[in-house]
Amino acid sequence: MKKRIMKNMWMAGLLFCMCTQLFCSCGRYRPAAKDKVYAGVICYNQNDTFLGQMIECIRKQFERLENDALDITMTIRDSAGSQRTQDDQVKELIDAGCNVLCVNLVDRTDPSEIIDLARENNVPIIFFNREPVAEDMMQWDGLYYVGADAKQSGIMQGEMAVDLIKSNNRIDRNKDGKIQYVVLEGEPGHQDAIIRTENAVDTLKDNKIKLEKLSYGIANWNRAQAQSRMLQMIGQHQNKIELVLANNDDMALGAMDAYSKLNITRENLPVFFGIDGTDVGLEAVLEKELSGTVYNDKEGQAAAIAKLAVAIVSKKGMEDITFKNGKYIYLPYSKVTIDNVSAYLGEYKKNKK
Repeated sequence: MKKRIMKNMWMAGLLFCMCTQLFCSCGRYRPAAKDKVYAGVICYNQNDTFLGQMIECIRKQFERLENDALDITMTIRDSAGSQRTQDDQVKELIDAGCNVLCVNLVDRTDPSEIIDLARENNVPIIFFNREPVAEDMMQWDGLYYVGADAKQSGIMQGEMAVDLIKSNNRIDRNKDGKIQYVVLEGEPGHQDAIIRTENAVDTLKDNKIKLEKLSYGIANWNRAQAQSRMLQMIGQHQNKIELVLANNDDMALGAMDAYSKLNITRENLPVFFGIDGTDVGLEAVLEKELSGTVYNDKEGQAAAIAKLAVAIVSKKGMEDITFKNGKYIYLPYSKVTIDNVSAYLGEYKKNKK
């Protein structure tokens, strides 16, 4: 009897050791918990050609960052030009569990409700493309901005116009020693519109190009509106216009649409310059319809947004990101003319796949 009890105790001990070893083994090989990024991406208006392309770039960058240790869910909202709608969308996405927001503001001067909602729920915001005023960015340490320097884009547009005017005396069609020009501007009061226009014109003047401003039109970054404004300016000034400076490619293309609609011959066309380097803008440069555009690096900005969003949520990699003043990431612009447009079109097609 005693031997049987001892044998049973020995078997029980062995079984306990085996179970303990199995339990420890399971604990040792249990996969680590994944980091989960729930990103809410809100755009002021996805009908904006550049912003529509940039949202797609952000989506692709999140897809590239996803791996076995990282789950990323991206939810997109279009505010359709309404700040009230955007405020409601921010609340909706926070309530749905988003742990980081990427916001392209409708009104850069009115982000207070968005910031308050995010701060109360401890959900950081990466603003992009439309930069809030500096005072608003200082309201909370969970606010960041990714974009580009609007001044640089205006200077580059002006420099391309200077180079073309100096190399081609046929642009001054009436031979009066001055370039008669018009401007197509984005939204009234928008910082990028004001800065792009001022710096493009100042660059021309600084390079001894004599100018005569004939008119300007507000076209809200929109191709159809630009066509309408340009038709009005052509009606007023006929064939006097020698240069069109547009704050973005869509408005430059709208201006060209106006001339096409009126069947004005090529020798009576002004030269057109845009900004952004959208796919349709690049195609127009390749076809020698648009004399130049300034490339706004949507791929680089999208990569920076995605990397920053993951670093914020996972709390890994913030030390590898270079900020200006602790909050800002700026990507440089670049000039695009007929001489180098093929390289940019190739990059666009590669990223489209």
